[in-house]
Amino acid sequence: MLSSMATPGPRNATPTLHGSDEARRIHAECPALDLHTDSFLWTRLLRYDVNARHTPPLPASALFGHVDVPRALEGGLGGAFFGLVALPWLDRSCRRAIDDTIGLIERTVSASDGKLRLARSAEDLEAARRDGVVAAMLGVEGAHSLEGDVDALAPLARRGVRYLGLLHFTANPCGAPMMGWGQDSGQGLTNFGRDVVTKCEDEGILVDLAHINERGLFDACEQATKPMILSHAGLAGVFDSWRNTSDAQLRAVADTGGVAGVIFCPRYLGRDGVEAVVDHLLHIVNVAGEDVAALGSDWDGFIVPTRGLDEASKLPLLTDALLARKVPERTIRKILRENTLRVLRDAPPRTP
Repeated sequence: MLSSMATPGPRNATPTLHGSDEARRIHAECPALDLHTDSFLWTRLLRYDVNARHTPPLPASALFGHVDVPRALEGGLGGAFFGLVALPWLDRSCRRAIDDTIGLIERTVSASDGKLRLARSAEDLEAARRDGVVAAMLGVEGAHSLEGDVDALAPLARRGVRYLGLLHFTANPCGAPMMGWGQDSGQGLTNFGRDVVTKCEDEGILVDLAHINERGLFDACEQATKPMILSHAGLAGVFDSWRNTSDAQLRAVADTGGVAGVIFCPRYLGRDGVEAVVDHLLHIVNVAGEDVAALGSDWDGFIVPTRGLDEASKLPLLTDALLARKVPERTIRKILRENTLRVLRDAPPRTP
């Protein structure tokens, strides 16, 4: 079924600049960083060209086609963690699927005329900002891709992977997901999961807790000696959903020095529109502090994004909404970029 889906189009449409002059100034000086997009899943499945400018196929956008390099540059998106996704029900070898996707990203970067650049460190991101290009960072979504081998983390780190999500939608040797096959509210982090956390920290790989169940999240945060992240999540304190993070979980992540990226999906925001994203961001600020809030759109991740943020060029509209709510520019800059940079500095990649 996937192979029959049409790719977004048309390509190379006329750019439209979104947002106020003030918002675009902030993005020019402080290009946003997104903790989670899934664009290269579609490159792998459908040959979606991240270097070409696309128009989403439906007025509200659907499933994918939300991010490409031209629209990222137009919207002041300075970099994104591109999810490396393996699907146990589709891929014969999840490790091979991850390796293949890294290869696709490397080839896409090579074909980008210098507009897309691989990045591992905060210093790499700052260099990309100075050069006016989009930074591509790598994050694995689900430790099932390790196939039970903790030593598989070392070669991933060498290839530039900067975070590992312990769970996705299926149970794996690390523990149980908050929802999906093998969910189990009583299952905490396993001994293997604890070994993975330790190995990630040793290899300079951040641990992402976006899909792990509640007990597993607390176990991981208790063990952590470096910042942990929630790459893409909603907040249960704003909208109660199985997918959303409680205030206690949010504080646990904050106590590690980590960050939480707000998802752009109305299903988990509780309502449609840019203001819903602002509500979740400000809830993080109010509960855990302004050093914790970040962006985690989940663009291209089988979601229909919220109205007004249905693709990357519209990101300044979020900044306008924050300005309208009298959020100080200092705080906006932290949300857009600086909090994520801090975490990357606090947990640098291992020197090859």
